[in-house]
Amino acid sequence: MQSPKTYREKRPWGEFIEFTRNSRSTVKILIVNPHEAFSLQKHKNRDEFWYVISGTGTVTVGHEVTAVSPGENYFIPKDTNHRVEAGNEQLNILEISFGDFDEGDITRIEDRYGRIK
Repeated sequence: MQSPKTYREKRPWGEFIEFTRNSRSTVKILIVNPHEAFSLQKHKNRDEFWYVISGTGTVTVGHEVTAVSPGENYFIPKDTNHRVEAGNEQLNILEISFGDFDEGDITRIEDRYGRIK
């Protein structure tokens, strides 16, 4: 799968941002508490697209660690290491997963909560 392209359209009442169209996907909002992080992980059966809604922190995709800003987006292909870590405030991210979604499809590489599998 290729990285989805966001589409933005202005209207008289404001605007909308479209993330997917006619795609099989799972949509979640990730809420990461200040100074917390989820596992450095990867998935075999799904790609992920992240859109930063609000907050501060960093995103790791592969070997690249990037400070995030609201409005930025990231694409994580299958089998790519990734993680989100919040800064001094809560970090909220829209996640759209493409492929066979299963919470058991997580291979944890590092985890500060002792959940390596």
